[in-house]
Amino acid sequence: MEPCYRNRPTRRERLHGRSCPIPSRTGGQWPSGGGPRCYDPRVQETGDNGGSAHDSVEEPQRVSRPWWLPHFLGRVPIGLDERHVALVGVVALAALFENYDQSMLTAAFKQIREGFGLSQAEAATWFGWIRLGALPAILVLPLADRLGRRIVILVGIVGMSLGTLASGFAPNIESFVAMQTITRTFIVAATATAVVIIAEELPAANRGWGIGILGAVGAFGYGLGAILYAFIEYLPYGWRAMYMVGGVPLLLMPRFIRLIPETRRFVEEREERIAGRRPPSRWISPLAELMRRYPGRILAVAGMAFFFAAGSSPAFGLLSDFVQTTHEWTPASFSLMSLVAGSFGIVGNSAMGWAADRWGRRPVASAGFGLFPLAALGLYFGPEATVALVWVPFVFLLTGGNVLMKIIISEFFPTSSRNTAMGMGTLMETIGAAAGYWLVGGFTAVGTSIAPAVVGVSALCLFAVGVMFFIPETAGRELEETSHAV
Repeated sequence: MEPCYRNRPTRRERLHGRSCPIPSRTGGQWPSGGGPRCYDPRVQETGDNGGSAHDSVEEPQRVSRPWWLPHFLGRVPIGLDERHVALVGVVALAALFENYDQSMLTAAFKQIREGFGLSQAEAATWFGWIRLGALPAILVLPLADRLGRRIVILVGIVGMSLGTLASGFAPNIESFVAMQTITRTFIVAATATAVVIIAEELPAANRGWGIGILGAVGAFGYGLGAILYAFIEYLPYGWRAMYMVGGVPLLLMPRFIRLIPETRRFVEEREERIAGRRPPSRWISPLAELMRRYPGRILAVAGMAFFFAAGSSPAFGLLSDFVQTTHEWTPASFSLMSLVAGSFGIVGNSAMGWAADRWGRRPVASAGFGLFPLAALGLYFGPEATVALVWVPFVFLLTGGNVLMKIIISEFFPTSSRNTAMGMGTLMETIGAAAGYWLVGGFTAVGTSIAPAVVGVSALCLFAVGVMFFIPETAGRELEETSHAV
């Protein structure tokens, strides 16, 4: 069967997933032998005998649902093979533990601050410093563009596990913040690299779905944290016992080492450097390349990440303390809401990823960023009886917005500096989140509710909507095209 060459697909075709594999991604050969699987039901072909239509193009088969993909997250889309699905699964497992590590600080915020004798305002300021742990990651992530994606994500998993264990033994707030700051560096390195791996390995038409599923399955880490938090009053050593579970990924390292591969795009990039067709890449070269070649894109990514993180992070991170202090909820009540209502909300990862593949990144991201402050308003100022109900769209918009940011950043830059670009986005998220916490702490007097400051700060998400007007549409286009498009 001959490859089906045709002109560049139209924007409508790109948004609806009409694209063929690139031979260069498979060593100059079409996958599965023969020609590409680029079936398009809208295109009718006629054979020499005037008969049907799809004699020269095979219709691809849908891969069966893997055991780890819940039914409410939908089916595996057509166009992916078993290798793609298996890769998403193992990387999502790593993301699950990354989110578990982060969930403990959110869920057990009240118990941790009381254990160290802090007020709400004081704790918000201290925990803002923890978010700055992602700053050193900007120096780590360029190594993935130099040494490879695989080694950085594996080292990140080990580092975050050891840091989480150490946090459970912290004797005071200073050492706890120090341990969590170091841990956050490894978490950010692993998380950003996981997104790049999925973006580089999945077809353009399904890239949004893959990154969305990565976020959705990874979000079950928050569910694991919520389950353990429900029993925090009965766990030996309270919140410290939760941090012991963070060491489980160390036991799974043989599986991660065996199943997480290096991406094909990075391998090709490295071979070109070895062959002398590209200049050798030094440690800081990817960062310098970004600043020199893409100043406008860096500025747009920085604005999007900063404003959405500043507006959303305090609203999410301070909610557990808010409902326990203001509404006098028990830890078990908050955990139940997180598990039941949150399980509907995490669909936002896959749903908004799928919607972005179908209708485009810009309109879907703008809707997610713009509606978030309304969800925060209903959560913090609505009646107690509606908190669990509003939690569903709140989590939906929060997780979906984060997924859209990662998709956009991963498509904006070339392979030689893609991981570094993810680091730049994460850097601005970190600064934005820390600024959001500091604003809430600064505008909240001791002994008063954090609700007015949290909702006011959430309005910063609207600035992220404005940034979207300066970002080009990338849906349905291969990375080689989007990373060089003007």
